[in-house]
Amino acid sequence: MKTDERDTGPEEFARLTDPFRRELLAYCYRMLGSVHDAEDLVQEVYLRAWRSYAGFDGRASLRTWLYRIATNTCLNALEHSSRRVMPSGLAGPSDDPPPPRNFAPEVTWLEPFSERLIGRAPEDPAAIVASRAGLRLALIAALQYLPGRQRAVVILRDVLAWPAADVAELLGMTGAGVNSTLLRARARLERLVPASDEITEPDDPVRRELLDRYAKAFEAVDIPAITRLLTEQASWEMPPVPQWFTGRDAIARLLSARLSPVPGYTRLVPTEANGQPAYGMYLRRDDDVLRAHSLQVLTVTRSGIVHISSFIDDTLFAYFDLPLTLP
Repeated sequence: MKTDERDTGPEEFARLTDPFRRELLAYCYRMLGSVHDAEDLVQEVYLRAWRSYAGFDGRASLRTWLYRIATNTCLNALEHSSRRVMPSGLAGPSDDPPPPRNFAPEVTWLEPFSERLIGRAPEDPAAIVASRAGLRLALIAALQYLPGRQRAVVILRDVLAWPAADVAELLGMTGAGVNSTLLRARARLERLVPASDEITEPDDPVRRELLDRYAKAFEAVDIPAITRLLTEQASWEMPPVPQWFTGRDAIARLLSARLSPVPGYTRLVPTEANGQPAYGMYLRRDDDVLRAHSLQVLTVTRSGIVHISSFIDDTLFAYFDLPLTLP
């Protein structure tokens, strides 16, 4: 790129770099496990890029240059932050339902990600599947257990399919170093990420029918019907509640303690998070208004629902274009 092409004002800089903003947001989210942190970091990346743009020599592509800045910014942030976790990463499952609002605000919790933040999916069906797989909640949770540099290598190589030579150049490593780092990271992830061969895709009619039954049963507070849709070893977690539950009986006790049998007490609004089916859950309060309560992210196989992550955080609703109240 010539010097006169780089000697641009803010508007021209934005025109050249904004096409990469959404993919950088997804990259930073994978690195950090938080959509809030990822948004803040992308702002910092673009500020750093603007300040150093005059020194961009064009030897690498603009995209690679921005990824280098984003990677270094993420690695620096990880040195000064706690690992984001899910309740299942803290202790074993519980049997008894926790008391109301038994939150653990001191824990740095993982957050879900809305695909609307990264725009329209690619046309190629294989690319769509790969894109969703690279955002699965279980993968994002597992990535948080890797050292920062290993996270970057796995994301760049296995999720974004960068050539090893490009990753080596970006991270200042040798090709052999990238490959050995990737092997160590994959070995760790194999122990942390559950097999996903049976996870169904959005257009799968079995999944659509199961999700329809789930939403109807949940809004009817039909707990036996809900638990029949779960696999035998299904699990349920609710950050910021530190306890989590596994097995139909334990989940049934949890729902019985948490949900009111009053008709119209709950409503589910469908959405998607991390390439998985999700629902915005609303509860009817004393003022007779349905208010945002939690965002449920479901992992569904042909055998049934194997995992539900219910994020009790109404600040997440805006990312999914969901209102805070319903009529």
